[in-house]
Amino acid sequence: MSHQTLTRPQTVTGIDLTDVDLFVRGDHTAAFAKLRAEQPIYWNEGADGSRFWALTTYDDVMWAYRNHETFGSGRGAIVGGSFRSEDDTSAGRMLVTTDLPRHRMLKQVIHPSMSPGVAKRVGVQVAELLGRALERTRADGGCDFATDIAPELPAGALMVVMGISHEQAHHLIGLTRRMVGYRDEIFVDTGGDQRLRLAWLQAEVFEFFADIVAERRRDPGDDLISTLVRAEVNGRRLSEEEIFYNCMNVAVGGNETSSYTACTGLLALMDHPEQYQRLRESPQLVGTAVEEMLRWSSTNAYVQRVAKHDVERGGVQIKAGESVTLWNYSANRDETQFQDPHLFDITRTPNRHLTYGSGLHRCIGAPIAQAELSLLFEQLMVSGPRFRLAADVRRLRSNFLLGITRLPVEVI
Repeated sequence: MSHQTLTRPQTVTGIDLTDVDLFVRGDHTAAFAKLRAEQPIYWNEGADGSRFWALTTYDDVMWAYRNHETFGSGRGAIVGGSFRSEDDTSAGRMLVTTDLPRHRMLKQVIHPSMSPGVAKRVGVQVAELLGRALERTRADGGCDFATDIAPELPAGALMVVMGISHEQAHHLIGLTRRMVGYRDEIFVDTGGDQRLRLAWLQAEVFEFFADIVAERRRDPGDDLISTLVRAEVNGRRLSEEEIFYNCMNVAVGGNETSSYTACTGLLALMDHPEQYQRLRESPQLVGTAVEEMLRWSSTNAYVQRVAKHDVERGGVQIKAGESVTLWNYSANRDETQFQDPHLFDITRTPNRHLTYGSGLHRCIGAPIAQAELSLLFEQLMVSGPRFRLAADVRRLRSNFLLGITRLPVEVI
């Protein structure tokens, strides 16, 4: 499809991707289908004052992910920047907001804490927590899956990766949920200035890590926080703020992807009972089923980049300094990449979804998230209870993380 050669194409669709209600209502699926068909490289003028390009096709999103010489990460992953400026205050300090060569150096520091050996230990811890949670659910005849079972996935991971207790892990999950859900009234008071609220919530997360960092300086272990305390990048120790930012990076990435994908995955099974029955009859399909849940959920809906220099794509001119958003959710439903993309199919293969991103910034914790989700659905299919929806579902008020905050189920 050809596009007019315009620096600012006319906004003919009337779609605003900063409208959180679009995502809460579920209307974003149709909106992205319209954009892919009519204006796949889309200039979004948000009601909140933000201005950015939206890439919506699989090929365009993949192109941007892999073109790190053209697109940088210093403006932060989320549209809107920080409370202080347009650019994110974590730029150059946190793995997700750094570019080469520093990005590679930070990744080398963090990567051992995400190794296959660590993933195996996470699996043991998560299995124990899930066993207890599923036993309680069976005894009670049901639960809110979003709050009673799904958070045990990141809790187990945090206990192992960061060397913290179960109680501390759940406290941290609560803090990051509030920060990510800074526009959601079930987590925070949504009155007042959003940016100041987000700054306050981020400070709470930093406060949590400050005490643990101090402990690790006195008594280091083999956990991620101890590793960051000891680490040198380019011959220099990480500052306190750099340690906090990278702890937060791992905590948010790990907390939200696994638990929210677990909820959306279970809901998809309940919404598609024939797929649910097939998976229970053939639990060896859990591997492809989890991949389909990741594609279907696309929990991390988009990431932001900034153009380092002028670039042309599809007849559209993107100028240096402009924000560009890579919409994983839309790419994962691109009709040119996935056959029947709006069909939930636990046997789908190949399934080259972009839920973990791609290239330089592919999610470093993907192996751990994969292990957690596989373990959960193996337990549910082999020995766990079968669920059905017991009441209305509630979705997170966000256009960045697509999650479920309430998923009442009953055992059948």
